[in-house]
Amino acid sequence: MTATPDSAIPHAFENRVIEPLYAEILRRNQGEKEFHQAVREVLETLGPVLAQRPEFVDARIIERITEPERQLIFRVPWSDDSGDIHVNRGFRVEFSSSLGPYKGGLRFHPSVNLGIVKFLGFEQIFKNALTGMPIGGGKGGSDFDPKGRSDAEIMRFCQSFMTELHRHLGEYTDVPAGDIGVGGREIGYLFGQYKRITNRFESGVLTGKGLGWGGALVRTEATGYGCVLFTAEMLRSRGESLDGQRIAVSGSGNVAIYAIEKAQQLGATVVTCSDSDGYVVDEKGIDLALLKEIKEAGRGRVAEYAERRAEAVFVPGTGVWNVPCDVALPCATQNELHEADALTLVRNGVKAVAEGANMPTTPEAVRVLHEAGVAFAPGKAANAGGVATSALEMQQNASRDSWTFSHTEERLAEIMRHIHDSCYTTAERYGRPGNYVVGANIAGFELVADAMLAQGLI
Repeated sequence: MTATPDSAIPHAFENRVIEPLYAEILRRNQGEKEFHQAVREVLETLGPVLAQRPEFVDARIIERITEPERQLIFRVPWSDDSGDIHVNRGFRVEFSSSLGPYKGGLRFHPSVNLGIVKFLGFEQIFKNALTGMPIGGGKGGSDFDPKGRSDAEIMRFCQSFMTELHRHLGEYTDVPAGDIGVGGREIGYLFGQYKRITNRFESGVLTGKGLGWGGALVRTEATGYGCVLFTAEMLRSRGESLDGQRIAVSGSGNVAIYAIEKAQQLGATVVTCSDSDGYVVDEKGIDLALLKEIKEAGRGRVAEYAERRAEAVFVPGTGVWNVPCDVALPCATQNELHEADALTLVRNGVKAVAEGANMPTTPEAVRVLHEAGVAFAPGKAANAGGVATSALEMQQNASRDSWTFSHTEERLAEIMRHIHDSCYTTAERYGRPGNYVVGANIAGFELVADAMLAQGLI
């Protein structure tokens, strides 16, 4: 739902400066409700920094940062195994290169449209800035649905997609990675076509590669691991740890699986996972080996988990947030946790919510969590571990080096602590202690805005 002006921006300065900016953004980007929501969520928090630093207003930083540097939309024709021709639409939004080359994933899913790609790319600007790594923000993808397609069909689609996109990529220009629907298989096909067209083994042009040809250890685990590490830091700031906590996780893809893995390593009990058909409750704790076998090896559904494990119950439809928990980790997709879900979580005693997915919590739900005093970590902070480890992969590619799992995981843990501390101290500095949304938005914004001022009007 597109946000409308309300009490979320209460002060005269915000009303005078930010409301007209937001109205103009709505006018220029009609019908892009996810993008509107992402921009609104950031603008609601920037009043204090804009009031203290009028040079950002004078330089029209908001107008510039909400307008992508480049938006690419292109046709992707391909043929299936029967020889029938299909035409999909490809996207790449190169949003901001103030801190480094555009960096962000590719999503292959029927729901992909320009508004979703712009929301993801806008979030990526601040997420990447928070990592402290020299990377800008971008995002891309296609409305292609890989579900049910053969490897040969996916290869042909990826080759067609890269044939158009390759001219806009480069290790110092734009470096995509994977996202929903784009895993190691797809990255391999995309990289192979890039190499074929350019006649260069430019390993730093894509991240999430296979370990034998330029990939980095921990990249597969990084987003889920990072989300849990950030959650542990939030709890630590409140005098608690993850050990012994009961956790509800939504999703059963890469992020969810490795969030479950790291949470279990830190002593927590994860009792749920889900997919679009429904969710599983396993009071003894999710059997991760079984879940990986079903989802990663067999590409099956979570209902099969309950069929194969007597302790588990499968519940069709949505509703994973009805399950009582101490910590909730939404790791599926955008806008999956609504106001009613947040009220249920609060009623059941949730202590912390951290977004493993991108913007999975609606603004109304975030407001409920904040008002109840629940520690809430937005995705741009909590799920930044994936892109941070992509940047570490780029470092290894640039130096023709490879690091051990333990060294890379240690670097990831350092980055997540840095992100947490940056969000925490920034929120305190601007009079909103404990508000990680304010801290993340302002900390990321200041880094990008300062760079934009330094680089002139471009």
